[in-house]
Amino acid sequence: MDALEIARWQFGITTVYHFLMVPLTIGLGLTVAVLQTIWHRTGNEHWLRMTKFWGKLFLINFIMGVATGLVQEFQFGMAWSEYSRYVGDVFGAPLAMEALLAFFVESTFLGLWIFGWKKLPKRLHLATIWCASLATMLSAYFILVANSWMQHPVGTELIDGRAVMTDAWAVFTNNTALITFPHTLFGAFAVAGGFLLGISWFHLYRRRKEGIDTVDANGRVIVGEDLSLGKKRDKTDYQVWIKSLRIGASVAVVAFLGVALTGHEQAKLMFEQQPMKMASAEAACHDGTGFSVLSLGDITAHGATNCDDVVAVFEIPGILSFLANGDFTTEIKGVNTLIPEYQEKYGKYYPQDESFGQYAGQEIDYLPVMEVTYWGFRLMITFGGLSAVAAAIALWITRKGTVPDNKWISRLAVLGIAAPFGANATGWIFTEMGRQPFTVAPNPQMGGVDQVFMYTAASVSPTVSAGELLFSLIALTSIYAVLLVVELVLLTRYIRGGVASAMPELESETHQDSTHSKTHDDNDDDDVLAFAY
Repeated sequence: MDALEIARWQFGITTVYHFLMVPLTIGLGLTVAVLQTIWHRTGNEHWLRMTKFWGKLFLINFIMGVATGLVQEFQFGMAWSEYSRYVGDVFGAPLAMEALLAFFVESTFLGLWIFGWKKLPKRLHLATIWCASLATMLSAYFILVANSWMQHPVGTELIDGRAVMTDAWAVFTNNTALITFPHTLFGAFAVAGGFLLGISWFHLYRRRKEGIDTVDANGRVIVGEDLSLGKKRDKTDYQVWIKSLRIGASVAVVAFLGVALTGHEQAKLMFEQQPMKMASAEAACHDGTGFSVLSLGDITAHGATNCDDVVAVFEIPGILSFLANGDFTTEIKGVNTLIPEYQEKYGKYYPQDESFGQYAGQEIDYLPVMEVTYWGFRLMITFGGLSAVAAAIALWITRKGTVPDNKWISRLAVLGIAAPFGANATGWIFTEMGRQPFTVAPNPQMGGVDQVFMYTAASVSPTVSAGELLFSLIALTSIYAVLLVVELVLLTRYIRGGVASAMPELESETHQDSTHSKTHDDNDDDDVLAFAY
């Protein structure tokens, strides 16, 4: 493995891991804000419990997201210095605004929310979680502006070998960013919905298994309670989980519809801006209109000749044309047509320049790794569709107020939490891998080889050796693996603990360290960090 390949593995592993936290942070942040708003307006105890429980998990995920996200920006200077030098004038602006206007606001108001329980007026305290939640979305927008510029560079000129911003408004209102942002938000809400659904199902099943809740002859729930452990198994606890489940399932279904609609618009842009990415995603070697549901053959091979070995086993006529143009008849260019066009526009060989290292003078492979783009695109759709169908089924199954007393269905519901995460991860892998061999993709509207684009082969730091990159790859992957274990242990611990893990005052006297029981109204002397940790 050479330095470029190791650097790409390093950035890919750390980025995909970090992005597992991002959608959950965005989705849970807004969920907690809405739950606290309902509690503020109704005063019902179960809304407070829901706020504190889901808020606890939100905080754990947020902290891990911050810890893993810091590495991303450092990598631009460490492993990708040539890329940073080329795009720094443009790329630095949205990243700086993300840190100054979004992340600092998010962190500040989140701190006020954590420490402000019963210290700030209720309305002001409610405003802090809304500010923190909206700041997470603003943070996502600035990051997506930076990424979208890599997909579709606008508002810049090439001056002295560097991309220089000439129109900030064009950069921040890039049409790619404007459609990617809602697509990403809906994906985040799908993750949060599945998260609420799976965890709530687990707790409702435990109540059934322990005999607290039963069903009548018509299958309708008979809510019980067990007060031997304080209030942690009372009737309000049931309300927490059934409402969380129904809310989560509803959000998951609506979010999938949003993902599908925005994804269609995003696909149309991709066909226009990066036709090779979409041709590769379809294993479309020849011009046509059909969408390949399943293709077999030498799908891993590169090059126009080997691409001929790919055979569409199951294809739906007209769908590919619909994705690209909104009709069913316009033929879409395939790989065999696009490769000569790319070679004519951007050259057949890498320039004889030292910045390309060992790739200087070699033939450019304009076809992304088709195996990754093809299956990544399909796994994205499959995971998203499965999560939506599962959510719809969950709404139907729980219409009588509880879940079946079946451990296998319960385990399946918990495992289903992973589906929307998988959809988000595979979607980003497809998006980023499909851009290759460019870090900054050519912009057809700017046209010509003398305009703004950059090859991945010329982006890696020239002074960093393969050995150094391999060491950092192993070190970062190991650290991230440890952090993954830490997060899963923390999440599992507090999920199993239920609402009492965020509100220990619900426990009985025998489960308190002190000789007097604590209630929500007399625990002002508690360590304020208790809720955070």
